[in-house]
Amino acid sequence: MLQRVNDSVTGRAESFEVIDGPANSRYVIVCDHASNWIPPEYGNLGLDPLQLKRHIAYDIGAAALTRTLARELAAPAVLSHFSRLLIDPNRGDDDPTLVMKLSDGAVVPGNAKVDDAEVARRIARFSGPYHAAIDRVIDRSLAAGVSPILFSIHSFTPVFHDGPRPWHCAVLWEGDGRFALPLLAALRAEPDIVTGENEPYAGALKGDSMTRHGLDRGLPHAIVEVRQDLLDDEAGIAAWAARFSRILTGLIVK
Repeated sequence: MLQRVNDSVTGRAESFEVIDGPANSRYVIVCDHASNWIPPEYGNLGLDPLQLKRHIAYDIGAAALTRTLARELAAPAVLSHFSRLLIDPNRGDDDPTLVMKLSDGAVVPGNAKVDDAEVARRIARFSGPYHAAIDRVIDRSLAAGVSPILFSIHSFTPVFHDGPRPWHCAVLWEGDGRFALPLLAALRAEPDIVTGENEPYAGALKGDSMTRHGLDRGLPHAIVEVRQDLLDDEAGIAAWAARFSRILTGLIVK
């Protein structure tokens, strides 16, 4: 059952979604950049609506993959319900890219004069409740006697400034390879895909979502990145969900 929970601070805007799953599920799925939604009062941050359909606003295909995989694994999942352009929940609160003023060539007018007070408001309204929701799902698992494995789903563009990206997917990790390394080995054993390690982004990002909920809490975790052109229709999403479901179900994590 999909639960969309109202923001616990304002009672108005929805900052996250929780997909219910058994407390004793082996996995908790997280999707940091699930949505391109911006509240009307922010006026699209001054951007043309077409810009909000680009990867600068959210991870295209990641939400659908998360929902499908959560259903296949019968696992709980937490998804953001706000655009990363408002505030990026996969950044530490003191990260200079927490609120982007320029993203992949697009100037974000609504972020140009954001001060510390506005950043604090956005943390309280959006990223704070989202992270609190993840903590509640984890705490519920721990209370049930299960130390959950965190599986964070992201997506990346097939082409960036330096040209085409050859990977179909990648595993990002740093500091704790209990889950990431067996997952990486299993994906690299798949004959039909190319899997990167800490590509096209580094796995070490101070204060990011998996540091906060995985590394700092001593839980096995990994980020998976899937190329967005492989998630642009229902067939692609279903295929990747089936692949991950098969791999995760049989994975041995010590």
